[in-house]
Amino acid sequence: MVFNSLEFIIFLPVFLLLFFSCYKKQRIRDVVLLIGSYIFYMASYWMYAGLIAISTLVDFFIGNKMAHETDPRKRRIYLVISLSVNLGILAIFKYYNFFYESSQVALAFIGIEIPDLYHRLLLPVGISFYTFQTLSYTLDIYRGNLKPEKSLLKFSVFVSFFPQLVAGPIVRAKDFLPQIDKPTQLCAREVETGIQMIFIGLFKKIVIADLLAYLAVDAVFENPSAYSSWDLLIGLYAYTFQIYCDFSGYSDIAIGLALILGFKLPINFNRPYIAQSPSDFWRRWHISLSGWLRDYLYISLGGNRGGTFFTYRNLMITMILGGLWHGASMNFVLWGAFHGLILILTRNIVIEKELNTKMVAKIFMNFHFMVFSWLLFRVTDMNNFTDYISGLSEFSGGTQFSPLLYLILFTAFFIHFVPRQFFDKLEDVLFTQLRMPLKSACYVGLLFLFIGASVDVPAFIYFQF
Repeated sequence: MVFNSLEFIIFLPVFLLLFFSCYKKQRIRDVVLLIGSYIFYMASYWMYAGLIAISTLVDFFIGNKMAHETDPRKRRIYLVISLSVNLGILAIFKYYNFFYESSQVALAFIGIEIPDLYHRLLLPVGISFYTFQTLSYTLDIYRGNLKPEKSLLKFSVFVSFFPQLVAGPIVRAKDFLPQIDKPTQLCAREVETGIQMIFIGLFKKIVIADLLAYLAVDAVFENPSAYSSWDLLIGLYAYTFQIYCDFSGYSDIAIGLALILGFKLPINFNRPYIAQSPSDFWRRWHISLSGWLRDYLYISLGGNRGGTFFTYRNLMITMILGGLWHGASMNFVLWGAFHGLILILTRNIVIEKELNTKMVAKIFMNFHFMVFSWLLFRVTDMNNFTDYISGLSEFSGGTQFSPLLYLILFTAFFIHFVPRQFFDKLEDVLFTQLRMPLKSACYVGLLFLFIGASVDVPAFIYFQF
Protein backbone atom coordinates (compact mmCIF):
# COMPACT_ATOMS: atom_id res chain seq x y z
CA MET A 1 0.00 0.00 0.00
CA VAL A 2 1.31 3.43 -0.89
CA PHE A 3 0.25 6.85 0.41
CA ASN A 4 -0.86 8.06 -3.02
CA SER A 5 -3.36 5.24 -3.60
CA LEU A 6 -7.08 4.68 -3.24
CA GLU A 7 -6.36 1.75 -0.92
CA PHE A 8 -4.65 4.09 1.52
CA ILE A 9 -7.46 6.64 1.28
CA ILE A 10 -9.82 3.87 2.42
CA PHE A 11 -7.42 2.45 5.03
CA LEU A 12 -6.52 5.72 6.74
CA PRO A 13 -9.95 6.96 7.97
CA VAL A 14 -10.85 3.49 9.24
CA PHE A 15 -7.54 3.24 11.07
CA LEU A 16 -7.83 6.77 12.51
CA LEU A 17 -11.37 6.08 13.73
CA LEU A 18 -10.15 3.02 15.64
CA PHE A 19 -7.03 4.78 16.90
CA PHE A 20 -8.80 7.89 18.20
CA SER A 21 -11.45 5.79 19.88
CA CYS A 22 -8.85 4.12 22.11
CA TYR A 23 -5.71 6.29 22.15
CA LYS A 24 -6.07 7.03 25.87
CA LYS A 25 -5.71 3.32 26.69
CA GLN A 26 -2.06 2.64 25.92
CA ARG A 27 -2.14 -1.10 25.52
CA ILE A 28 -5.17 -1.09 23.22
CA ARG A 29 -3.64 1.84 21.33
CA ASP A 30 -0.45 -0.16 20.78
CA VAL A 31 -2.41 -3.20 19.57
CA VAL A 32 -4.29 -1.01 17.07
CA LEU A 33 -1.00 0.53 15.89
CA LEU A 34 0.59 -2.89 15.45
CA ILE A 35 -2.34 -4.48 13.62
CA GLY A 36 -2.81 -1.39 11.45
CA SER A 37 0.88 -1.33 10.55
CA TYR A 38 0.91 -4.99 9.52
CA ILE A 39 -2.28 -4.54 7.47
CA PHE A 40 -0.66 -1.55 5.75
CA TYR A 41 2.43 -3.60 4.88
CA MET A 42 0.61 -6.82 3.97
CA ALA A 43 -1.67 -4.99 1.53
CA SER A 44 1.24 -5.01 -0.92
CA TYR A 45 3.34 -8.07 -0.01
CA TRP A 46 1.53 -10.08 2.65
CA MET A 47 3.94 -13.01 2.40
CA TYR A 48 6.90 -10.91 3.54
CA ALA A 49 5.34 -9.65 6.77
CA GLY A 50 6.95 -12.69 8.40
CA LEU A 51 10.39 -11.19 7.72
CA ILE A 52 9.51 -8.15 9.81
CA ALA A 53 8.26 -10.47 12.55
CA ILE A 54 11.53 -12.46 12.47
CA SER A 55 13.67 -9.32 12.78
CA THR A 56 11.42 -8.07 15.57
CA LEU A 57 11.54 -11.28 17.61
CA VAL A 58 15.27 -11.89 17.12
CA ASP A 59 16.33 -8.37 18.12
CA PHE A 60 13.86 -8.14 21.00
CA PHE A 61 15.19 -11.30 22.65
CA ILE A 62 18.82 -10.61 21.69
CA GLY A 63 18.56 -7.12 23.16
CA ASN A 64 17.27 -8.41 26.48
CA LYS A 65 19.84 -11.21 26.62
CA MET A 66 22.68 -8.86 25.79
CA ALA A 67 21.67 -6.28 28.39
CA HIS A 68 21.76 -8.85 31.19
CA GLU A 69 25.02 -10.48 30.08
CA THR A 70 28.27 -9.32 31.70
CA ASP A 71 30.65 -11.56 29.78
CA PRO A 72 32.02 -9.45 26.85
CA ARG A 73 32.57 -12.55 24.72
CA LYS A 74 28.94 -13.67 25.06
CA ARG A 75 27.73 -10.14 24.39
CA ARG A 76 29.69 -10.17 21.13
CA ILE A 77 28.14 -13.53 20.24
CA TYR A 78 24.64 -12.11 20.77
CA LEU A 79 25.52 -9.11 18.60
CA VAL A 80 26.88 -11.37 15.87
CA ILE A 81 23.63 -13.37 15.91
CA SER A 82 21.60 -10.18 15.46
CA LEU A 83 23.85 -8.95 12.66
CA SER A 84 23.86 -12.36 10.96
CA VAL A 85 20.08 -12.79 10.99
CA ASN A 86 19.23 -9.27 9.85
CA LEU A 87 22.01 -8.80 7.33
CA GLY A 88 21.61 -12.42 6.21
CA ILE A 89 17.96 -11.87 5.29
CA LEU A 90 18.88 -8.61 3.56
CA ALA A 91 21.72 -10.30 1.67
CA ILE A 92 19.56 -13.19 0.45
CA PHE A 93 16.73 -11.06 -0.87
CA LYS A 94 18.65 -8.01 -2.05
CA TYR A 95 22.27 -8.90 -2.79
CA TYR A 96 22.52 -12.62 -3.56
CA ASN A 97 21.89 -12.31 -7.31
CA PHE A 98 24.23 -9.33 -7.65
CA PHE A 99 27.17 -10.97 -5.91
CA TYR A 100 26.54 -14.32 -7.60
CA GLU A 101 26.54 -12.68 -11.02
CA SER A 102 29.71 -10.74 -10.15
CA SER A 103 31.40 -13.95 -9.06
CA GLN A 104 30.23 -15.71 -12.21
CA VAL A 105 31.75 -12.97 -14.40
CA ALA A 106 35.02 -12.94 -12.44
CA LEU A 107 35.41 -16.72 -12.61
CA ALA A 108 34.53 -16.79 -16.30
CA PHE A 109 37.38 -14.33 -16.89
CA ILE A 110 39.87 -16.94 -15.66
CA GLY A 111 38.14 -19.77 -17.48
CA ILE A 112 35.93 -21.20 -14.73
CA GLU A 113 32.24 -21.55 -15.47
CA ILE A 114 29.60 -21.99 -12.78
CA PRO A 115 25.88 -22.70 -13.36
CA ASP A 116 23.14 -20.11 -13.11
CA LEU A 117 21.74 -20.32 -9.57
CA TYR A 118 19.80 -17.09 -9.35
CA HIS A 119 16.63 -16.74 -7.32
CA ARG A 120 13.46 -14.99 -8.49
CA LEU A 121 12.33 -13.72 -5.10
CA LEU A 122 10.73 -10.28 -5.03
CA LEU A 123 12.56 -7.66 -2.99
CA PRO A 124 10.51 -7.04 0.18
CA VAL A 125 9.37 -3.43 0.36
CA GLY A 126 11.22 -1.40 2.99
CA ILE A 127 13.61 -4.19 3.99
CA SER A 128 16.65 -1.89 3.98
CA PHE A 129 14.88 0.61 6.22
CA TYR A 130 13.52 -1.67 8.93
CA THR A 131 16.72 -3.75 8.93
CA PHE A 132 18.83 -0.69 9.76
CA GLN A 133 16.22 0.38 12.31
CA THR A 134 16.34 -2.88 14.27
CA LEU A 135 20.13 -3.11 13.99
CA SER A 136 20.52 0.32 15.57
CA TYR A 137 18.60 -1.04 18.58
CA THR A 138 20.93 -3.99 19.22
CA LEU A 139 24.05 -1.92 18.45
CA ASP A 140 22.98 0.76 20.94
CA ILE A 141 22.38 -1.87 23.62
CA TYR A 142 25.75 -3.48 22.88
CA ARG A 143 27.46 -0.11 23.24
CA GLY A 144 25.65 0.59 26.50
CA ASN A 145 23.74 3.56 25.06
CA LEU A 146 20.27 2.06 25.46
CA LYS A 147 18.33 -0.11 27.87
CA PRO A 148 16.31 -2.95 26.31
CA GLU A 149 12.56 -2.64 25.82
CA LYS A 150 10.73 -5.06 28.13
CA SER A 151 7.46 -5.06 26.19
CA LEU A 152 7.42 -7.10 22.99
CA LEU A 153 4.26 -5.23 21.94
CA LYS A 154 5.91 -1.82 22.19
CA PHE A 155 9.06 -3.01 20.46
CA SER A 156 6.94 -4.48 17.66
CA VAL A 157 5.23 -1.12 17.19
CA PHE A 158 8.65 0.55 16.99
CA VAL A 159 9.79 -1.79 14.22
CA SER A 160 6.57 -1.80 12.18
CA PHE A 161 5.18 1.76 12.70
CA PHE A 162 3.47 2.17 9.32
CA PRO A 163 4.05 5.88 8.50
CA GLN A 164 7.80 5.30 8.11
CA LEU A 165 7.95 1.52 7.72
CA VAL A 166 8.75 1.21 4.03
CA ALA A 167 10.77 4.35 3.19
CA GLY A 168 11.85 6.02 6.40
CA PRO A 169 12.88 8.17 8.09
CA ILE A 170 15.02 5.55 9.82
CA VAL A 171 13.99 5.96 13.45
CA ARG A 172 16.19 5.01 16.39
CA ALA A 173 14.82 3.21 19.42
CA LYS A 174 16.15 5.83 21.85
CA ASP A 175 14.01 8.45 20.10
CA PHE A 176 10.85 6.41 19.47
CA LEU A 177 10.43 3.97 22.37
CA PRO A 178 10.10 6.74 25.00
CA GLN A 179 7.19 8.13 22.99
CA ILE A 180 5.42 4.75 23.09
CA ASP A 181 5.91 4.58 26.85
CA LYS A 182 4.01 7.84 27.33
CA PRO A 183 0.24 8.28 26.94
CA THR A 184 -0.65 9.82 23.59
CA GLN A 185 -1.20 13.55 23.91
CA LEU A 186 -3.06 14.89 20.91
CA CYS A 187 -2.45 18.56 20.17
CA ALA A 188 -4.78 20.33 17.74
CA ARG A 189 -1.94 22.46 16.41
CA GLU A 190 0.27 19.42 15.78
CA VAL A 191 -2.59 17.55 14.12
CA GLU A 192 -3.13 20.49 11.79
CA THR A 193 0.62 20.73 11.12
CA GLY A 194 0.58 17.02 10.30
CA ILE A 195 -2.25 17.52 7.80
CA GLN A 196 -0.35 20.38 6.19
CA MET A 197 2.79 18.23 5.86
CA ILE A 198 0.77 15.44 4.24
CA PHE A 199 -0.57 17.79 1.57
CA ILE A 200 2.87 19.32 1.01
CA GLY A 201 4.28 15.81 0.55
CA LEU A 202 1.50 14.85 -1.86
CA PHE A 203 2.10 18.03 -3.84
CA LYS A 204 5.82 17.24 -4.13
CA LYS A 205 5.11 13.68 -5.21
CA ILE A 206 2.15 14.02 -7.57
CA VAL A 207 2.48 17.54 -8.97
CA ILE A 208 6.26 17.79 -9.27
CA ALA A 209 8.00 14.39 -9.09
CA ASP A 210 5.51 12.36 -11.13
CA LEU A 211 5.06 15.06 -13.77
CA LEU A 212 8.82 15.47 -14.18
CA ALA A 213 9.09 11.71 -14.66
CA TYR A 214 6.20 11.60 -17.14
CA LEU A 215 7.20 14.67 -19.15
CA ALA A 216 10.95 14.08 -19.40
CA VAL A 217 12.89 11.75 -17.13
CA ASP A 218 11.57 8.33 -18.13
CA ALA A 219 11.86 9.07 -21.83
CA VAL A 220 15.39 10.52 -21.89
CA PHE A 221 16.84 7.74 -19.77
CA GLU A 222 15.13 5.05 -21.80
CA ASN A 223 16.69 6.26 -25.06
CA PRO A 224 19.30 9.03 -24.60
CA SER A 225 20.41 8.89 -28.24
CA ALA A 226 17.00 10.18 -29.36
CA TYR A 227 17.45 13.53 -27.60
CA SER A 228 19.63 16.60 -27.99
CA SER A 229 22.31 17.52 -25.47
CA TRP A 230 20.05 20.28 -24.22
CA ASP A 231 17.19 17.88 -23.57
CA LEU A 232 19.54 15.40 -21.86
CA LEU A 233 20.74 18.19 -19.55
CA ILE A 234 17.16 19.26 -18.81
CA GLY A 235 16.25 15.60 -18.20
CA LEU A 236 19.08 15.33 -15.71
CA TYR A 237 17.95 18.47 -13.89
CA ALA A 238 14.43 17.04 -13.93
CA TYR A 239 15.56 13.80 -12.31
CA THR A 240 17.54 15.77 -9.72
CA PHE A 241 14.30 17.34 -8.55
CA GLN A 242 12.16 14.29 -9.21
CA ILE A 243 14.08 12.14 -6.75
CA TYR A 244 14.22 14.93 -4.18
CA CYS A 245 10.51 15.73 -4.36
CA ASP A 246 9.57 12.04 -4.49
CA PHE A 247 11.63 11.04 -1.45
CA SER A 248 11.24 14.18 0.65
CA GLY A 249 7.53 14.09 -0.21
CA TYR A 250 7.29 10.60 1.29
CA SER A 251 9.14 11.79 4.40
CA ASP A 252 6.80 14.78 4.74
CA ILE A 253 3.76 12.49 4.58
CA ALA A 254 5.30 10.04 7.08
CA ILE A 255 6.19 12.80 9.54
CA GLY A 256 2.73 14.36 9.11
CA LEU A 257 0.92 11.06 9.72
CA ALA A 258 3.02 10.44 12.82
CA LEU A 259 2.18 13.91 14.16
CA ILE A 260 -1.53 13.21 13.75
CA LEU A 261 -1.03 10.03 15.80
CA GLY A 262 0.90 11.93 18.48
CA PHE A 263 4.43 10.82 17.52
CA LYS A 264 7.37 12.90 16.36
CA LEU A 265 9.71 11.56 13.69
CA PRO A 266 13.06 13.18 12.88
CA ILE A 267 13.42 15.57 9.96
CA ASN A 268 14.87 13.76 6.95
CA PHE A 269 15.56 16.58 4.46
CA ASN A 270 16.71 20.16 4.87
CA ARG A 271 16.89 21.77 1.41
CA PRO A 272 19.91 19.69 0.35
CA TYR A 273 20.58 21.50 -2.93
CA ILE A 274 21.53 24.71 -1.14
CA ALA A 275 24.44 22.83 0.48
CA GLN A 276 27.82 24.49 0.03
CA SER A 277 29.89 21.28 0.07
CA PRO A 278 29.41 17.52 -0.28
CA SER A 279 29.63 17.05 3.48
CA ASP A 280 27.00 19.76 3.94
CA PHE A 281 24.80 17.94 1.39
CA TRP A 282 24.91 14.75 3.47
CA ARG A 283 23.92 16.74 6.55
CA ARG A 284 20.80 17.77 4.62
CA TRP A 285 19.94 14.76 2.42
CA HIS A 286 18.34 11.60 3.86
CA ILE A 287 19.52 12.77 7.28
CA SER A 288 18.41 9.63 9.11
CA LEU A 289 20.49 7.39 6.80
CA SER A 290 23.49 9.74 6.86
CA GLY A 291 23.45 9.74 10.64
CA TRP A 292 23.11 5.95 10.74
CA LEU A 293 26.06 5.43 8.41
CA ARG A 294 28.14 7.90 10.40
CA ASP A 295 27.35 6.51 13.86
CA TYR A 296 27.26 2.77 13.14
CA LEU A 297 29.63 2.34 10.19
CA TYR A 298 32.06 5.24 9.75
CA ILE A 299 32.81 5.62 13.46
CA SER A 300 32.97 1.83 13.91
CA LEU A 301 35.61 1.70 11.17
CA GLY A 302 37.65 4.27 13.07
CA GLY A 303 36.17 7.53 11.81
CA ASN A 304 38.80 10.23 11.49
CA ARG A 305 41.09 8.57 14.01
CA GLY A 306 44.39 7.11 12.85
CA GLY A 307 45.50 9.71 10.33
CA THR A 308 44.56 10.96 6.87
CA PHE A 309 44.83 7.66 5.00
CA PHE A 310 42.51 5.80 7.37
CA THR A 311 40.04 8.69 7.43
CA TYR A 312 39.83 8.64 3.63
CA ARG A 313 39.60 4.86 3.61
CA ASN A 314 36.74 4.93 6.11
CA LEU A 315 34.91 7.61 4.10
CA MET A 316 35.20 5.61 0.89
CA ILE A 317 34.08 2.32 2.50
CA THR A 318 31.13 4.07 4.14
CA MET A 319 29.95 5.72 0.95
CA ILE A 320 30.38 2.59 -1.21
CA LEU A 321 28.35 0.56 1.29
CA GLY A 322 25.86 3.43 1.41
CA GLY A 323 25.57 3.14 -2.36
CA LEU A 324 25.03 -0.61 -2.08
CA TRP A 325 22.34 0.01 0.54
CA HIS A 326 20.36 1.75 -2.21
CA GLY A 327 20.57 -1.13 -4.64
CA ALA A 328 22.42 -4.26 -5.72
CA SER A 329 23.86 -2.89 -8.94
CA MET A 330 27.20 -1.60 -10.17
CA ASN A 331 25.83 1.90 -10.84
CA PHE A 332 24.97 2.24 -7.12
CA VAL A 333 28.49 1.13 -6.20
CA LEU A 334 29.91 3.78 -8.55
CA TRP A 335 27.45 6.35 -7.19
CA GLY A 336 28.68 5.66 -3.66
CA ALA A 337 32.33 5.70 -4.78
CA PHE A 338 31.78 9.06 -6.53
CA HIS A 339 30.38 10.55 -3.33
CA GLY A 340 33.26 9.07 -1.37
CA LEU A 341 35.72 10.62 -3.83
CA ILE A 342 34.25 14.12 -3.72
CA LEU A 343 34.01 13.95 0.08
CA ILE A 344 37.72 13.11 0.16
CA LEU A 345 38.73 15.76 -2.40
CA THR A 346 36.71 18.50 -0.71
CA ARG A 347 37.70 17.58 2.85
CA ASN A 348 39.93 20.50 3.85
CA ILE A 349 41.41 20.63 0.34
CA VAL A 350 39.29 22.08 -2.42
CA ILE A 351 36.07 23.79 -1.46
CA GLU A 352 36.00 24.36 2.25
CA LYS A 353 39.55 25.65 2.79
CA GLU A 354 41.45 26.66 -0.29
CA LEU A 355 38.83 27.99 -2.71
CA ASN A 356 37.96 31.53 -1.75
CA THR A 357 34.57 31.52 -3.42
CA LYS A 358 31.32 33.16 -2.42
CA MET A 359 28.38 31.22 -1.05
CA VAL A 360 26.42 31.28 -4.33
CA ALA A 361 29.41 29.89 -6.24
CA LYS A 362 29.83 27.11 -3.67
CA ILE A 363 26.14 26.21 -3.90
CA PHE A 364 26.30 26.24 -7.72
CA MET A 365 29.39 24.01 -7.80
CA ASN A 366 28.10 21.56 -5.21
CA PHE A 367 24.65 21.41 -6.83
CA HIS A 368 26.22 20.27 -10.09
CA PHE A 369 28.30 17.64 -8.29
CA MET A 370 24.98 16.25 -7.12
CA VAL A 371 23.35 16.55 -10.55
CA PHE A 372 26.11 14.43 -12.08
CA SER A 373 25.90 11.90 -9.25
CA TRP A 374 22.18 11.38 -9.95
CA LEU A 375 23.11 10.33 -13.48
CA LEU A 376 25.02 7.38 -11.99
CA PHE A 377 22.07 6.69 -9.69
CA ARG A 378 19.37 6.69 -12.37
CA VAL A 379 20.95 4.83 -15.32
CA THR A 380 19.82 1.26 -15.94
CA ASP A 381 23.31 -0.03 -16.80
CA MET A 382 26.73 1.24 -17.85
CA ASN A 383 25.78 1.25 -21.55
CA ASN A 384 22.93 3.59 -20.65
CA PHE A 385 25.43 5.76 -18.77
CA THR A 386 27.90 5.98 -21.67
CA ASP A 387 25.05 6.77 -24.12
CA TYR A 388 23.91 9.59 -21.87
CA ILE A 389 27.43 11.02 -21.46
CA SER A 390 28.02 10.73 -25.21
CA GLY A 391 24.80 12.62 -25.91
CA LEU A 392 25.68 15.37 -23.47
CA SER A 393 29.12 15.81 -25.01
CA GLU A 394 27.69 16.56 -28.46
CA PHE A 395 26.49 20.02 -27.30
CA SER A 396 23.48 19.85 -29.62
CA GLY A 397 20.50 22.15 -29.21
CA GLY A 398 16.77 21.95 -29.71
CA THR A 399 14.07 20.54 -27.47
CA GLN A 400 11.25 18.02 -27.68
CA PHE A 401 9.80 18.92 -24.30
CA SER A 402 6.54 20.75 -23.72
CA PRO A 403 6.33 24.16 -22.02
CA LEU A 404 4.63 22.39 -19.10
CA LEU A 405 7.87 20.53 -18.33
CA TYR A 406 9.79 23.80 -18.09
CA LEU A 407 7.07 25.29 -15.88
CA ILE A 408 7.18 22.33 -13.49
CA LEU A 409 10.98 22.37 -13.41
CA PHE A 410 11.02 26.12 -12.75
CA THR A 411 8.53 25.58 -9.91
CA ALA A 412 10.81 22.93 -8.38
CA PHE A 413 13.82 25.26 -8.59
CA PHE A 414 11.80 28.13 -7.14
CA ILE A 415 10.45 26.15 -4.19
CA HIS A 416 13.90 24.81 -3.32
CA PHE A 417 16.04 27.92 -3.66
CA VAL A 418 13.74 30.77 -2.60
CA PRO A 419 14.41 31.86 1.03
CA ARG A 420 12.34 29.99 3.59
CA GLN A 421 10.84 33.22 4.94
CA PHE A 422 8.74 33.50 1.77
CA PHE A 423 7.07 30.16 2.44
CA ASP A 424 6.63 30.94 6.13
CA LYS A 425 4.55 33.95 5.11
CA LEU A 426 2.68 31.92 2.49
CA GLU A 427 1.94 29.19 5.06
CA ASP A 428 0.64 31.83 7.46
CA VAL A 429 -1.78 33.11 4.81
CA LEU A 430 -2.91 29.68 3.58
CA PHE A 431 -3.06 27.72 6.83
CA THR A 432 -3.21 30.12 9.77
CA GLN A 433 -5.36 33.09 8.79
CA LEU A 434 -8.13 31.13 7.09
CA ARG A 435 -11.19 30.43 9.22
CA MET A 436 -11.76 26.79 10.10
CA PRO A 437 -14.83 26.14 7.86
CA LEU A 438 -13.01 27.52 4.81
CA LYS A 439 -9.82 25.73 5.80
CA SER A 440 -11.68 22.42 6.17
CA ALA A 441 -13.29 22.90 2.76
CA CYS A 442 -9.85 23.52 1.24
CA TYR A 443 -8.48 20.34 2.85
CA VAL A 444 -11.39 18.27 1.55
CA GLY A 445 -11.03 19.78 -1.93
CA LEU A 446 -7.30 19.07 -1.98
CA LEU A 447 -7.92 15.55 -0.78
CA PHE A 448 -10.30 14.74 -3.64
CA LEU A 449 -7.96 16.45 -6.12
CA PHE A 450 -5.07 14.24 -5.01
CA ILE A 451 -7.26 11.14 -5.01
CA GLY A 452 -8.18 11.81 -8.61
CA ALA A 453 -4.57 12.52 -9.56
CA SER A 454 -3.31 9.43 -7.76
CA VAL A 455 -4.98 6.81 -9.96
CA ASP A 456 -2.28 4.61 -11.55
CA VAL A 457 0.62 6.90 -10.54
CA PRO A 458 4.07 5.42 -9.86
CA ALA A 459 5.03 4.23 -6.40
CA PHE A 460 7.61 6.21 -4.47
CA ILE A 461 11.14 5.72 -5.82
CA TYR A 462 12.62 4.62 -2.50
CA PHE A 463 10.13 1.76 -2.16
CA GLN A 464 12.62 -0.31 -4.17
CA PHE A 465 15.36 0.24 -1.60
